[in-house]
Amino acid sequence: MLKKDLKYYLDLPYSIIVEHIKEENEEYFFSRIVELDGCHSHGNTRHESLDNLQEAMQGYLEVKLEYGDPIHEPVSADSYSGKFLLRLPKTLHQRLALEADKEGVSLNQYALYKLAQ
Repeated sequence: MLKKDLKYYLDLPYSIIVEHIKEENEEYFFSRIVELDGCHSHGNTRHESLDNLQEAMQGYLEVKLEYGDPIHEPVSADSYSGKFLLRLPKTLHQRLALEADKEGVSLNQYALYKLAQ
């Protein structure tokens, strides 16, 4: 059985999001680990934010391990089917279908294009 220690969790491919924040008098980078609720940091540069996040992650995991709290692991992309059902108003469905037809693509292809923007 694999021992799930600090190194084990630090080596997992967690999902990291970095946002460039511009507020009235301040500009910085905010980074977070999606699967680890509350594990986040910031910095003046993207690099600094990610370095600080690595340090925050280590502290976060150490506390979780110390208290025996559950630690979420990354979910593999293989866990997703690539499908989801979306209900929308008939008028929006009509508009999208007409726009897809105008572009010469299927409604699914057009919706994917619009979502990816």
